[in-house]
Amino acid sequence: MSDTYMMLAHFAQTWGLAYFVGVFLVVLAYALSPSRKGRFDAAARLPLSED
Repeated sequence: MSDTYMMLAHFAQTWGLAYFVGVFLVVLAYALSPSRKGRFDAAARLPLSED
């Protein structure tokens, strides 16, 4: 394989992993944020409502 391909594959593997870890941490912080608890509790009760 060419050196360019190997370089790009290594770059994608390294920074792709860093990107997805960063996205995971942002989503985790959003989901566990205490300020969003009311909204998530209301969404959890929505299927049980009789409206």
